[in-house]
Amino acid sequence: MNFTTSRRETLGLAAAAGLAALLAPRMSIADEPAVAAEIKKLYGDKKMDAGKIKLDVPEIAENGLVVPVNIEVESPMTDTDYVKAVHVFADGNPLPGIVTYRFTPACGKASASTRMRLAQTQNIVCVAEMSNGNLHMAKANVKVTIGGCGG
Repeated sequence: MNFTTSRRETLGLAAAAGLAALLAPRMSIADEPAVAAEIKKLYGDKKMDAGKIKLDVPEIAENGLVVPVNIEVESPMTDTDYVKAVHVFADGNPLPGIVTYRFTPACGKASASTRMRLAQTQNIVCVAEMSNGNLHMAKANVKVTIGGCGG
């Protein structure tokens, strides 16, 4: 058999291979260890306390394409005591880090809302970093169903 390809076909194949190489790592799904590794990158082995974070997500999401996420962190938001950052992670999406919010005392309140796409049933993890260096964590499981029929 004689296989010959044109220059155009060769370039097309090379471009497709390059695109596949770029997308392949993103097609994998994050898991709990991946989320833990991301948090460890940010804060090392620092102790995280429960409480202070109100993480409001639906227990069951009938549409994983648009899942509301509301976060509120209890803090006086004064110059000496405020929330510096809030990080949101998901352990079932392609990348574990979803969003980071930064706050200052001028914000008056440490709260944020967003909508996110959840590829499957998974945990949402929220870490709040306080101005004094303390860390707080909250976790919630969101069950993603297909058309509200369970799954």
